[in-house]
Amino acid sequence: MTKFLLECQSVSARYGAFRALKSVSVGFEQGKAVALFGHNGSGKSTLLKCCVGAHPHASGTVTFAGQIVQPGAVPENVKRGIGFVPQGRNVFKDLPVDKNLQIAGMTSGDSDIEKIFDLFPVLRERRRQIAGTMSGGEQQMIAFGMALMTKPRILLLDEPTTGLSPAASDLLLQTIAHVRKSMAIAVIIVEHNIPRTLKFVDRVVVMKMGRIIADTPASEVSGSQQLWQWF
Repeated sequence: MTKFLLECQSVSARYGAFRALKSVSVGFEQGKAVALFGHNGSGKSTLLKCCVGAHPHASGTVTFAGQIVQPGAVPENVKRGIGFVPQGRNVFKDLPVDKNLQIAGMTSGDSDIEKIFDLFPVLRERRRQIAGTMSGGEQQMIAFGMALMTKPRILLLDEPTTGLSPAASDLLLQTIAHVRKSMAIAVIIVEHNIPRTLKFVDRVVVMKMGRIIADTPASEVSGSQQLWQWF
């Protein structure tokens, strides 16, 4: 029986009267990359939020490395090793690049920041620049770097390429794939660009109306029409 690094058991979540998740059970393995696909409102982003405790009123059980993920306790859950990059380039817009990374890493030293700069050389060149004055792609690099500064064992990425050019999207996804393999980090990614995402994930989970309707190896989806039929 597979031992999951992160596991959801009968997880449900609401926004008022709207049931965003309906008793979802799914597990994610160490070092594997999983794509969450589905239309807007299918529950993908809500599932990620529940996985890191960002939906305070979720029910059911989420466990990470054998410990309960507490709803409403995001900082504590991040410290355990759950990296989270939400939608909207979650950076401190009034602070320079290096301060953003330092705050995210808290006790991490300059050597950890240099590793982020090795991944994104443009951030090293602009380490003193105010984050809010940078392009959307550069801000997304900062957000990704901030998540890595927390030394995660799993990364939850919610539509990281939204608003980016095709070239910037390719660079970001290539970097995510490199980090995942080199650091053995698990990745759960919500993305609308299906063909691009399928290139680097191991598994595909399809959601519809708050439920999982398919869970299959990515190799069985690529090049087929099955995914489009699910949608």
